[in-house]
Amino acid sequence: MAELSYCSVDSKAFHELFKRSVLVCLLPAPTMAQKTVLITGCSSGIGMALAVKMAGDEQKRFRVYATMRNLDKKDHLVEAAGRTIGNTMEIMQLDVCNEDSIKMCISNIPDRRIDILVNNAGVGLIGPIECQTIDEMQNVMDTNFFGLVRLLKEVLPDMKKRRSGHIVIISSVMGIQGILFNDVYAASKFAVEGFCESLAIQALKFKLHLSLIEPGPVVTEFERKVFEDGMKMDLSAADKETADMFVNIYLKNYKQIFQTLGQSAEDIAEHTVKIILAENPPFRHQTNTLYTPITTLKYADPNGDLPIETFYKLVFQHDKIFSASLNFIKLLRWKSRKSFDLGERSSQ
Repeated sequence: MAELSYCSVDSKAFHELFKRSVLVCLLPAPTMAQKTVLITGCSSGIGMALAVKMAGDEQKRFRVYATMRNLDKKDHLVEAAGRTIGNTMEIMQLDVCNEDSIKMCISNIPDRRIDILVNNAGVGLIGPIECQTIDEMQNVMDTNFFGLVRLLKEVLPDMKKRRSGHIVIISSVMGIQGILFNDVYAASKFAVEGFCESLAIQALKFKLHLSLIEPGPVVTEFERKVFEDGMKMDLSAADKETADMFVNIYLKNYKQIFQTLGQSAEDIAEHTVKIILAENPPFRHQTNTLYTPITTLKYADPNGDLPIETFYKLVFQHDKIFSASLNFIKLLRWKSRKSFDLGERSSQ
């Protein structure tokens, strides 16, 4: 066989091939088609942080419909969103407790197409159940659980038809492990988690993704209001021991727990976007590694005694050790932030 020499190559053909190769290399990489995102509860906190982050995406991968029950509270979102308003973000009214409001909002979205639904709207409630009205309890369930159900009844059929969509629920570690004086709130999150576990099996058949985001303590306006409502609670219906437990143990440690273990709304938004962008998003995602050992107790003992006994001992028998541990964790986090800040300054 004769050897192929450089002279035997057609120079015109080689030049054309080289030119095409260069053009292919210069072509921009294929980008993800813009997804329509509907987020509830965007007047503050996690919902606002997530809406701002997604609408401000440099690659413009998302068109965000940031919704809230009361549009009179939109000013903070408008200020934070800046130039994205009218471009990659629109603000709309939506009350998860009102079916007509949900229908109207979704009908005003082009083709009713929602690629990513983020259910974030919620309310909190703390304190002894003797001091809470049934109406207050029902409001928590109506917003946190039935609000999600109403949304899905409207959005899910279209997602099933397209066999495409991602349902993201801002849940809580309290959907896994109940916490002292959070009885009704934990019940609402347990309801959400059980509902979603059942629905996830069906969703898989329609090629839909369903993800529960489970934060621990988050420092937001939501938590501040819950704390203030707890401080103002009329405890006359509770016995002296229970009232003392709520005021001098729970409320006394509330701020310290949030200052020590709490994440920011922006932290949760960042975790949520990572889950949304994942090729195979998980069903559950806990955002706070400091809280993971607590929820792990739930799975370590099938009888369920271990987490209850552990919490009991921490609160009533080893409260000084618990407080010292929180202070130690707080110190470690402060040192880690300080060293990170110093590192940033030295690199500038």
